[in-house]
Amino acid sequence: MTPNTPAAPRWADGRPRVAAAIPCYRVKRHILTLLSAIGAEVGAIYVVDDACPEGSGDWVASGCDDPRVRVLRHTQNQGVGGATITGMRQALADGAEVIIKLDGDGQMDPAFVPTLIAPILAGEADYAKGNRFFDPESVAQMPTGRIIGNAVLSFLAKLSTGYWDIFDPTNGFLAIHARVAARLPWEKLARGYFFETDMLFRLNTLRAVVMDAPMSARYGDEASGLNGWREAPRFLAGHARCLLKRLFYNYYLRDFSVASLELPLGVALLLFGVIFGAWKWLTGYQTGAFSSAGTVMLAALPVLLGVQLLLAFLQHDARSVPRAPLHKRLR
Repeated sequence: MTPNTPAAPRWADGRPRVAAAIPCYRVKRHILTLLSAIGAEVGAIYVVDDACPEGSGDWVASGCDDPRVRVLRHTQNQGVGGATITGMRQALADGAEVIIKLDGDGQMDPAFVPTLIAPILAGEADYAKGNRFFDPESVAQMPTGRIIGNAVLSFLAKLSTGYWDIFDPTNGFLAIHARVAARLPWEKLARGYFFETDMLFRLNTLRAVVMDAPMSARYGDEASGLNGWREAPRFLAGHARCLLKRLFYNYYLRDFSVASLELPLGVALLLFGVIFGAWKWLTGYQTGAFSSAGTVMLAALPVLLGVQLLLAFLQHDARSVPRAPLHKRLR
C-alpha cells in the first residue's frame, strides 16, 4: 500500500468491514499484480497458499508489504474450494462484515469489487456473484468453449440450486454477508471446482438472496486448472445430488404444496407414457400390426399431462426464488 492510498474502512474497534480471500495455486506470476490492484474498500486480504508447488505464499510474504495482506498456508492441497473456505473462515473469525473471493490468476478485475459488494452493503442481497455475460463486448472476448460450457452449466445450476434468475454459476468472483456465511455447513461444502455451485445450493437451503453483479473477465497467459472432461462426471453427479436434496428439503421436508404433488405425478405420467408407447411401437414393429387410435392416445395422453405438470412445477419453482435478505433477520 502506497502512502497516498486511503485507509481501508474498518469498524470503530479496528475490525475490517470488507475482507478478501484469495486461493493460490500456481499463480506466482499474477498474484502480486492482483494484490496491488485491490482497492481501499477491502480492509483485510487473506492469501491462502494451497500447498502451491511454486511457493506462492512465500512469494507474497517476501514481495508484498501491504499491511492488509496475511498469508495462510495449507500443508496439503485442498482444492480451490478448500482454500477459499480457509480464507473465509479466518475473515469471519476476524470480524469482517462482507467477505469476497478473488482467484489468484488475475482473471477477475478488482476494480469491480465495489459493484460486487454494493447490493450486500445496501441490504438488498446476502450473496453476490460475478456474471461475465452482461456485456456483449466481454462475451465476444471469451473462448467459445467457455461460452458453451457456461450455458450448459448455468441451466444445470438453475435446476440444482433453485436460483433461476442467475447466470454464470461457476464464476468464482463472489461476496457474502458474514451473518449468512456463519450459517453455512463449511465441513460439507465441496472442496474442488464444484465449490461455487455447492455454495449456491447451501444458500438456497438457508433461503438467502443471491444477485448477479455485471463484470468483465480478463484472459491472458494464465492456464485454467479445470479439465472439462475430467470434471464433467463430478459436476453431473454434484448437480444430481444437489437437485434431489433441494427438492426433498424444500418440497417434502419443510413444506408440502400443490407443487409437491405436481412433480411426482408429472414424472410418473411422463415415464408411463414414454415406456408404454415405446413398448407398443416395438411390438407393432416386430409383428407388423398397426396400433389402434386408443392405444396411441393411451401413450400420448400421459406424456402430455406429465409435461404439463412438470412445466407447472418448474413455474412454481422459479417463482419461489428467495427475495427477502436473510442477513437482516440474523443477529
